[in-house]
Amino acid sequence: MAKINPNNDIHTTAPIMPMIYAARIPYDIRWKDGWLKIGEARTQSVEKRLSQEGHEIDADLEPVWWDNALFVGTPIRFFRDTEFHKYLKNKKVECAKRRSSGNDMEVFKIDPDEAYRLFSEFRMNRGVVEHDFCVADYSLRKEQQDAVDMAFDYAQSHPGGEFLWNAKPRFGKTLATYDLAKRLGAKNVLIVTNRPAIANSWFDDYKQFIGRGSNGYFFVSGTDSLKDKSEVLSFSEYEDTVKARGKGFPLIYFVSLQDLKGSKYFSAEGLDKLREISTIKWDLLVVDEAHEGVDTYKTDIAFTQIKRKFTLHLSGTPFKALASEKFKNDAIFNWTYADEQKKKAEFAGRADNPYAELPKLNMFVYKISDMAADKLRKGIDLGDESGKYSFDLGEFFKTIEMSNGTVSFVENAAVDAFLDCLTTNEKYPFSTDKLRGELKHTLWLLDRIDSCKALQKKLENHPIFKDYKIIPAYGNGKVDESDPAVLNSFKAVKSAIEECENGTSGKRGTITLSVGQLTTGVTIPEWTAVLMLSNISSPAAYMQAAFRAQNPGTFISTEPNEAGEFEVRAKENAYVFDFDPARTLTVFDQFANNLNLGTINGGGTLEQRKANIHELLNFFPVIGEDEDGTLVELDVEQVLTIPRKIRSQEVVRRGFMSNFLFNISNVFSLPKPVMDVINKLEPTKEGKSGKKGADIVISASSGFVVDDDGNVTSTDEHTQDVVRDLFGDKKYSTVTVDDVSDLVESSSKQDKVDVLANQLASILETSAQSVVSDAKEQYGDDMRVSDNNQLNSHFKNKAAKTAQDLAADFKIKQNIMEKERDEAIEQIMDSIDTANLTETQVEAAIEEKQAEIDQEFEQKKSELKSEMTQQITDAVNLFTEESKTTTAKVMEEKKEQRRATDIMEDIRERLRGFSRTIPSFIMAYSKDDDGNPVEITLDSFDRIIDDDVFVEVTSITLEQFRQLRDGFDYTDESGERQHFNGNMFDQVVFDDSVAEFATLKDRLADYFDEDSYVLVDGQRVEDIFDLIPPQKTNQIYTPKKVVKEMVDFLEQENPGCFDNPDKTFIDPYMKSGLYITEIVKRLYRSEKMKEIYPDGVERLQHIFDKQVYGLAPTKIIYKISTSYILGFARLKGLNINTSHFVELNSLPYAQGLMDMSLKEKLDELFGKDD
Repeated sequence: MAKINPNNDIHTTAPIMPMIYAARIPYDIRWKDGWLKIGEARTQSVEKRLSQEGHEIDADLEPVWWDNALFVGTPIRFFRDTEFHKYLKNKKVECAKRRSSGNDMEVFKIDPDEAYRLFSEFRMNRGVVEHDFCVADYSLRKEQQDAVDMAFDYAQSHPGGEFLWNAKPRFGKTLATYDLAKRLGAKNVLIVTNRPAIANSWFDDYKQFIGRGSNGYFFVSGTDSLKDKSEVLSFSEYEDTVKARGKGFPLIYFVSLQDLKGSKYFSAEGLDKLREISTIKWDLLVVDEAHEGVDTYKTDIAFTQIKRKFTLHLSGTPFKALASEKFKNDAIFNWTYADEQKKKAEFAGRADNPYAELPKLNMFVYKISDMAADKLRKGIDLGDESGKYSFDLGEFFKTIEMSNGTVSFVENAAVDAFLDCLTTNEKYPFSTDKLRGELKHTLWLLDRIDSCKALQKKLENHPIFKDYKIIPAYGNGKVDESDPAVLNSFKAVKSAIEECENGTSGKRGTITLSVGQLTTGVTIPEWTAVLMLSNISSPAAYMQAAFRAQNPGTFISTEPNEAGEFEVRAKENAYVFDFDPARTLTVFDQFANNLNLGTINGGGTLEQRKANIHELLNFFPVIGEDEDGTLVELDVEQVLTIPRKIRSQEVVRRGFMSNFLFNISNVFSLPKPVMDVINKLEPTKEGKSGKKGADIVISASSGFVVDDDGNVTSTDEHTQDVVRDLFGDKKYSTVTVDDVSDLVESSSKQDKVDVLANQLASILETSAQSVVSDAKEQYGDDMRVSDNNQLNSHFKNKAAKTAQDLAADFKIKQNIMEKERDEAIEQIMDSIDTANLTETQVEAAIEEKQAEIDQEFEQKKSELKSEMTQQITDAVNLFTEESKTTTAKVMEEKKEQRRATDIMEDIRERLRGFSRTIPSFIMAYSKDDDGNPVEITLDSFDRIIDDDVFVEVTSITLEQFRQLRDGFDYTDESGERQHFNGNMFDQVVFDDSVAEFATLKDRLADYFDEDSYVLVDGQRVEDIFDLIPPQKTNQIYTPKKVVKEMVDFLEQENPGCFDNPDKTFIDPYMKSGLYITEIVKRLYRSEKMKEIYPDGVERLQHIFDKQVYGLAPTKIIYKISTSYILGFARLKGLNINTSHFVELNSLPYAQGLMDMSLKEKLDELFGKDD
């Protein structure tokens, strides 16, 4: 497996120089003089490209000129040959047509010098042609055609339906959308986006491929970025054009969501604009960037006002969208990162590769606990007595407030060590000057604002990172792109990067610190890497942030190359650096398999899942550390096993008292015979539902449904029964119809929607609070403060939304009525025939007409108030009833879920009582009598352990263990035969953890090596018994430090005792063998003993044959002790006299409870002379 050296293997950009060429076509029957083939060479030389393309026109091509395809000036942008082709057509240069299809070719009738003059002009004016109405031919790529076909078919079978294109950026959603519009025959197309900045991309594709042409679409928009485009009309200009030409034209209307929500026809309070959007019946509504902040209630209100036949949602996430209430599987088209990169590979080497400029994403995974192991406080993990441990980056970067009001890291020294490691250790991304040049601009993602503040301070004072501009892009923590703080952060990043690149800031690069801002819908091409310092675990959120670095970018180098030239470079690779392998590789697994419907959410076979991971690794390599700490490119097996290994290390570190070992979710599904076995296990502490040792009794409450994951749901019948019991017929809202009518009238007069919304929200919230208060009296302590707060918060938010919806709807209808009245008044003169009327009569007619309009308006206004009064009255009553139902349902489910959780924890306490014995069994049975290793797995566990030992240690028989593991048939209380499936233990975690412990045991077997230790999850362990938790009373292992102190005391009381080869020593009550091994070491290292037995092997043989003895009270302790004591000796090839170590409980002899004394028993066992 190839080793990875970041200094050599991290390359973010590569020099590029795409060329446009003109080639003369030799004279023949078909091609006359004066025709030029004009094309491009992007990834290969012009000569090689011409050789490939000559066959297209069946002629040998002779190059006459070529030049770089780079616009003059800033921003830096390469152009395609198709853009220059369009420019030539707009300049009325004749273009050849294909005989078969009639489509344009890349062949033009033009003189070479004139072609180059126009090319130079094109580069200088960046392709702008006044009165540019020419459109280019296009052919959709297969994936684009598939998206159009799916949406078209769905629209035909689902009138009024909604479809989602979930396609990564650069898919070409705009062109495909226009093609769908034409395919649907849509006359009116409305495009709404949450990102006004992308207006240009919509217009550019419109201009290049759609245009007005013959019966083409007109493009209408009021967006600022398009206001200087001559082809973009305002809606009034569009209407004037329609009137002037006497016929309608297809319409594409582009509007920002912000603009829409700022209109009084789409929101409660807004400006008098965009009314036309509310009046048109749109054939197609396009919601662009549907994943970015379009799910707010204000947005819902706005979209409710849009009448449409079909809705197309566009989303740009890199992962596969899942079916939901809004979109079923057949209403989603997915185009993911893997799809994109596969196509990029397929098109490799071709000039028309549309994906060539898309960087490849690479992930480097490190273990932060190893980076800062020496500085990391013991116990930083979040583990508790349940053993559900997982290293947490959020905790690593947790802060505390100092006395001066500033914040500092709890793990201050560890964070310092982490930053130093990043910049000095050659494995890490900022460790060399070359790497710092590759990673000039990066995004660092953390969990908390305070963590960002503390890290910013450290970075600004760090010897390396002080040379970077640190940008605090966390603001108020909001991630909504429309939030001003987010917009300010974006501007700050762009400005800092520009100042860095032009040299005005004096900084070598930038580091952007964020807690989520700028992780969606933002394009900052200069970012080449993302550092994940957050504990984010959602695959969707993780990948959305990771892909911030994958945006394509083209840059001019700030330093000349060896030839003294400033290169144009394109981003080739982007990087993600992560520091929590278990989390990261689990997310990678989920990401790879969530790209395929057959393996979403854990589905599919292991082989299918491996195949998906393998495929993604081809396009998204993961570099991680092997067991020696060397960086290597991980394969499928490593992606799957590294998280397992890390998890097994966590289990071992917790002495196997970990819930990771158990498969248990729905406690109510456990039958009584299983609970009889579990109740025999000794719990590790007092259970939640009773005193220690009390049997766990499971009884499922009626009226609930429990799923396979143990989630409790109250049935509708049970919920309604509880509602009746809790609240009876009590009326919670005292608001009358008259009250509501007065409220509507008052808000109408004040013309303030927030008056109505706030007062209505207060009515609804007060009603719900009364419901919760009464429920609290009934539930007592069962309704915790957090429950009360949660319910009130839920109802407060729901009341606000309900009130806003009603008030906004009322206000919008008022706005429309008022507009209609104003328009009617403006048109009064047009409706009066003034030919035969005097001025007085005209004035009278106007007054009469205006009175009619006012009367009609007041009538409509009165009807609207009545309608609103009824809607509000109904809403208040419905809200109250729903509050009762929600309160009852939530509290019943919480009560039952907590009961289930308590039972679950009691069961786990007993299972942990069992699992804590596993290390003892490994110590005792991992080697046979000849010292050969024995493989211990969940499957073999019951075959290698003696039944009497198993019962003594665990309190259950091997047969009962097999029942928990394998399942069994039983007769239930009704006399029916049933089957329990078993599987109470997670086999993978069990086997991995046992193997890990056995490996550590062997590595620490040489007790003569005082410096030996192992790292377990970043923590130093010197004694294998430190990893074995207390067992029963006689199986609490004495720490090595205490053993040494005891032996020191022995030597003080008996000076020279370890220098005498005839002196004998015994441990009359061995627990681990530590006491004997410490005595063996003292005897072996004695200078006097070395004189008597110079040969070390002979010296050891004498010690074990003549000087040390031990008694073990139980069989398991005997096997543990002798395995530990003799394991090392066997490695030395010694023939140990095992008769010196005997299984015997010496305590009754010492207490005088037996027929002979302890001394007499020892004489019997070992002889008087020993």
